[in-house]
Amino acid sequence: MPYQATLMQASPADTANQVTLANWRLAPFNRWAFSHVSEIIPSAIIAHDPASVRLLEQAPADLMALAYKTADGQSGTIASMVGDTFTDGFLVLHQGKIATEYYAGALAANRPHIIFSVSKSVTGTLAGLLVANGQLDPDALVADYLPETKGSAYGDATVRHVLDMTVAIDFKEDYLDPKGDFMRYRRASGWNPLDDLSDMPDLRGFLATTKRAGTDHGHTFHYVSPNSDLLGWLLERAAGRKLADLLSDGIWQHIGAEMPAYVTVDRLGAARTAGGMSAALRDLGRFGEMMRNHGTVSGKQIVPRNWVDDILANGDAGAWARGDMAQFIPGGKYRSKWYIVDEKRGSFCAVGIHGQWIFIDRKADTVVVKVSSQPLPVDEGMDRHILAGLCAIGAHFG
Repeated sequence: MPYQATLMQASPADTANQVTLANWRLAPFNRWAFSHVSEIIPSAIIAHDPASVRLLEQAPADLMALAYKTADGQSGTIASMVGDTFTDGFLVLHQGKIATEYYAGALAANRPHIIFSVSKSVTGTLAGLLVANGQLDPDALVADYLPETKGSAYGDATVRHVLDMTVAIDFKEDYLDPKGDFMRYRRASGWNPLDDLSDMPDLRGFLATTKRAGTDHGHTFHYVSPNSDLLGWLLERAAGRKLADLLSDGIWQHIGAEMPAYVTVDRLGAARTAGGMSAALRDLGRFGEMMRNHGTVSGKQIVPRNWVDDILANGDAGAWARGDMAQFIPGGKYRSKWYIVDEKRGSFCAVGIHGQWIFIDRKADTVVVKVSSQPLPVDEGMDRHILAGLCAIGAHFG
């Protein structure tokens, strides 16, 4: 689907070209919206440090002809993968240098793009700083920090259950159900228009009323986004500071970022840490480089090494195998909001709906970032092609 350059161009745009809170995630409007989220939804600034911008060197490599096969036997090339999966931005870093950089749609190097559930991985990484500072105990009960959750699904869950998506919660992550749990959740987070203006939900209030499932916490990987918004609330309560400021002071000012990042907030200022962050393509690459280098940037430890290394070294393979995404990465694991693809290669990734990826391959000294505007939130066929293509890039370099 070609980018419609007429979107949001008039003042005001006519109905056919107007992006709104009601249509911003729908094609073709999403190709403009995903690079302009802070113009649609209230957003908090995650400040960078202009005095500490770390320029990325260039080391061009022709990767587009690289071929791959998907898990179900289909063939493709990097060029076809990028072209067929609504890519807005594509960046490959090898040994910290730019091998490939590509922009399309409404995206440019100086514009942030929403990363949806890659936000979860950023938040899980930030949690490591609070653990190291003694502000957060992964083995403590959520309710020790958030007594408001005692009657909810989180009342007897631990912080580690939240981090690893093993909370026994009765919630269905159905992005396309117009009347289910997920639609109520999105209205509470400020992502959808309200049907009834006399009912003004908020994100924290929604989280505190989630229902517990009848199974045990810790047994099964069950992917639900409220867990990650709950983590953001936990971090704010444990540190006594807003999430955007924690992330700015803890990470964003130290990775050499060129631009501020953003996170959407609800009507009461609650950060949507499950999916509301937006950032520039190269800054996402810098974040991935920090993770590839065990939490360091230019030799300085930013995130504790033991927290970053724990992502690959731990995680419950049994819980993953029993979970609802086991076919996505056969033999994989999930730890602190990151997917482990191949522990031996040191490959792990962050993934968001509509085609957002940060893929790290330590054996290949490679980080790949892909931001996209796929029409559907989840497209398993595209996911198979993307993952196979990213793994092929890793194999090419090492």
